[in-house]
Amino acid sequence: MKRKALSFMMAAAMLVSLTACGGKDAGADTKTDTPASDTKTEAPADTKTEAPATDEKTDAPADSSTTAEGKIALVTDVGTIDDESFNQATWEGVVAYGDAHGIEYTYYQPTEDSTEERINQIDLAVNEGATVIVLPGFLFGETLSEVQTTYPDVNFIAVDVSEGDMTAPIAANAYACTFSEEQAGYLAGYAAVKEGYTKLGFLGGMAVPAVIRYGYGYVQGINDAAQEMGVTVEVKYTYGGQFFGDANITAKMESWYAEGTEIVFACGGGIYTSALEAALNYNGMIIGVDVDQYSVGEGNSYNPVLTSAMKGLTSTVEDRLDDCFTGNWAAIGGKVQNLGLTDGDYIGLPTEGASWAFETFTKDEYQKLLDGIKDGSIAISNDTENQPAVGDGVTVTYID
Repeated sequence: MKRKALSFMMAAAMLVSLTACGGKDAGADTKTDTPASDTKTEAPADTKTEAPATDEKTDAPADSSTTAEGKIALVTDVGTIDDESFNQATWEGVVAYGDAHGIEYTYYQPTEDSTEERINQIDLAVNEGATVIVLPGFLFGETLSEVQTTYPDVNFIAVDVSEGDMTAPIAANAYACTFSEEQAGYLAGYAAVKEGYTKLGFLGGMAVPAVIRYGYGYVQGINDAAQEMGVTVEVKYTYGGQFFGDANITAKMESWYAEGTEIVFACGGGIYTSALEAALNYNGMIIGVDVDQYSVGEGNSYNPVLTSAMKGLTSTVEDRLDDCFTGNWAAIGGKVQNLGLTDGDYIGLPTEGASWAFETFTKDEYQKLLDGIKDGSIAISNDTENQPAVGDGVTVTYID
């Protein structure tokens, strides 16, 4: 087909009681943008990164609707705060809410990928005054199970953590949520075929439920569009076993593009870097994930990011912080929710400006898809145990 150049937080030190979100004099401008105090154990120099440009404080007056006192902390998942993906999107929710309401916030980056180190950073955050701690990513399941009882006066907001990720029931001072990634994957796969792509790929990070849901939804969307159009479609499908790109993964993606793959859905934190590099070397395209990743393709001879399968990480963090700081925690504490299109604007493709890079697939078609998913007329399976069935003309090759 024709290539397209297209324009993506011990208890004795606590300041508050059980809800951790109560009693602030709104308008106090105590914000800080330092990631930790001098006692923090820093990450090695070659892995530490600075906060992204979004960590710019404003002097806007605090919203008088916030009646709580506290400090927000975020402990990063694997990767950095400016990863153009999961960590950054959740951090942006913290920054936006803190700036809008005059609430202090900071982040902590574990020095290694282990539950022990994640707990170390939470200990540090609590000792430094955090009353609300945001934990992004399924790897925090075991951590949350422990710290929620260690620190009953702290509220924990765990994003992308399910009951299955935890080793104990969720406590009243904690909230967790997952997303209907299969819906976002479906939208991306359907749209790509409608745009004219018939040789597609899926590059997942680790084969964890959220990534699998993205991938299987992607296949379902591809299949439905192909059946509607009566076209033959080939799909290559693999997992990299990690959430970052490297030379080996780049080489695999280059082989895919060299063999005719036109577009790859790169799903799993920083693993997109390998797909992006390979695509640029072979005039190919990619689909971003979690957030609008159009910007990662800028500055090249063309932008290879067709679209992004997004979930509302930033808005979810802002909404749950608002529940905490406006006295609505009782409505969400102790819950694990799954958020999809029927719950609000938590799933979608980017539609603003250059991020809508489709030339054939229209916004009317996109809205019809959204409406169909919301009203149930478009059924998308979230089964992660069985590969999705496909119809005539669609071939999916699963590659180890």
